[in-house]
Parts: sequence; structure tokens; C-alpha cells
Amino acid sequence: MNSALLMIEMQNDYFPNGRMPLEKSTEACAKAQEVLQVYRAKQLPVIHVQHISTRPDAIHFLPCTKGVEFHNNVQPVKNETVIKKHYPNSFKDTSLLTYLIKHQINHLVITGMMTHMSIDATVRAAYDLGISCTLLSDACATMNLEFNSILIPAQTVHHAFLAALQSMYATVQSTKDYIQLMGTKTSINA
Repeated sequence: MNSALLMIEMQNDYFPNGRMPLEKSTEACAKAQEVLQVYRAKQLPVIHVQHISTRPDAIHFLPCTKGVEFHNNVQPVKNETVIKKHYPNSFKDTSLLTYLIKHQINHLVITGMMTHMSIDATVRAAYDLGISCTLLSDACATMNLEFNSILIPAQTVHHAFLAALQSMYATVQSTKDYIQLMGTKTSINA
């Protein structure tokens, strides 16, 4: 299985002092950074997905702002791919699928923001395209939601979406467990 690390929307607006900070985004970024270091050490493919808002009513990820930039801890380096997107699904109107086909990648290890939106949309789309996914549960973050005036805490949102994706769409595991599993593999493919 040929794997790539897919880091979705690890952008400043989702962190403290950003326009839309998520709960535990700093902790999730630290976990994403751990797996990023492993991928870089093994010279495996890394793909950074950057959301740039094009909606006129957008309040975050505005073009040419500090908030749209990648967080300092997970900045892309030379030879890592950056995919720009305008929708939650990282495949919609982007070159992501073309890149995966060209490089014969059939498995994505996913980290990023927001569990209930871009992570969910991308994992489901990958499944529909025949790409298997491992979702690192502690390397993702989300926010409180509200439905019918009822507050749904971020941790409940996060766990509900992980539980739904785990049932069919992805293998969901911790960063630590995934990195340990990578250490037992002897081939270049994760």
C-alpha cells in the first residue's frame, strides 16, 4: 500500500488568536507534527491542503492574510505538495486525485481541521474514490456546534464524527499507535 500524509487546513485561523480558533487545535497540531516528522524522516509523500475562502461572506481563511497561512509547526518544505481548495472536500475542484493517481497513492493518513467538516467530507470522498484512509484521532480538532438551540461540546462533536467514520470509511487510531505501527514496517511504503 502506497501512503501519503494528508494535512488538512493546518492554518493559523484555527489556532489561538485566529479568526476561528478550534478547541484543542494546538494539541492536535503537535500530534500532526509528530507524524509529519516521521514521514519526512522516511521520505514519504506529504500533502498540505490549504483552504482559501472565496465566499463573499467569509470570515476566515481570507486571501492574503496571516490566518490563511500554515501554522509554523507544520509549514510545508521543499518537495512537499500544497493543494489549494475552496470547499470542505479536499478533492472538489482540486488536483488532489490527479496527484494521488500519478504517484500511485492508494492510502491517506489524515490529520487536520475540522473533524466535523473538512475531515469528514474528505474521508468520505476518498472512500468513494477507492482510497483507503487512516484518520489520526488526536491529530484533528473541531469546535462546539449548536442544533435547535442546544450546545454540542466540541469533544462530543469530535467523537461522534470519529465514531461515524470508523464504522466504514476509515481506520481511526491515535498518532502514537500509528507511529508504532509504522516502526514495524520494513518497506518504504507505510
